[in-house]
Amino acid sequence: MATATATETRAKEGKYLTFALAKEEYGIEILKVREIIGYMSITAVPRMPVFVKGVINLRGQVIPVIDLRCRFDMETKEITDQTCIIVVDISHEGRSFNAGLIVDRVQEVLDIGQENIDDAPQFGMDVNTDFILGIGKAGSSIKILLDIDRVLEGMGTLMAGQQ
Repeated sequence: MATATATETRAKEGKYLTFALAKEEYGIEILKVREIIGYMSITAVPRMPVFVKGVINLRGQVIPVIDLRCRFDMETKEITDQTCIIVVDISHEGRSFNAGLIVDRVQEVLDIGQENIDDAPQFGMDVNTDFILGIGKAGSSIKILLDIDRVLEGMGTLMAGQQ
């Protein structure tokens, strides 16, 4: 019999695009990923939050670009030939927007079964883990599965201005 403390993880089994920031590995639901592009010139936009690096023109569409290292309060790193931008579709107030995420390197697409996904750990009242869908286990490594809508929460207003 299930106990009242047993909860379903928010992460669903399925395919996740995995990528690295420093030594940490993350995953985004593949259905949220529009495309992966090489790092390109970014036009800075004044008065944006520090993690918003600016915008790019991708085939005529202006897309805001977010530095995930900066968003997660990680040390900055020089751009390398493995640095890329993952273009994702996010939802805000019933509307969809595209955003670019700067990551150190894209790894692979993994099919993660429900039995290999655990809930996000709880670190206490002062630590918000709402942006983590769950923790995916792949072999001996773990992938932090991100709820990209929550990672970019509050960005909808910026995105709406770019459409």
